Amino acid sequence: MAAAKKKEKEAVPAGAKKPRPKKEKVVFTRGKRKEAVARASVRKGTGRVMMNRMAISAMNNKYLRSLVYEPLMLAGSAAKELDIDVNVYGGGQMGQAEAARMAIARGILEFTGDEELRKKMLEYDRHLLAEDSRRVEPKKYKGPKARARFQKSYR
Repeated sequence: MAAAKKKEKEAVPAGAKKPRPKKEKVVFTRGKRKEAVARASVRKGTGRVMMNRMAISAMNNKYLRSLVYEPLMLAGSAAKELDIDVNVYGGGQMGQAEAARMAIARGILEFTGDEELRKKMLEYDRHLLAEDSRRVEPKKYKGPKARARFQKSYR
């Protein structure tokens, strides 16, 4: 019995590693709008799209749901073969929806690598892929807000 165990150990060379199973391709992307930040992970799957661990089809606001679905509609059959998980935080409802939309669009493009789809998305709406660089202007002294000044009273 001890001889059988020795033979088993000798069969595998000491420094050899076991072959690992191939990892599935996962793409991570980010989308921002105002104060909202969305992070999406895209992998091969059955077409499931989740936002903060909730199906997008379960969103109450129809307009926001349609905004988030836009990149999926433009991608067509390519999006039906992908599972997309989006985590969004910060900002308000509209900012979060637009950030998620951008993260989904970028994820689909990066996963598929389709240049025609990129042109199609840019032609449809540039903000699917490009961030809006506008930010809130900081408050200055001598005033209650960024541009407004304190009022004067001479009496």
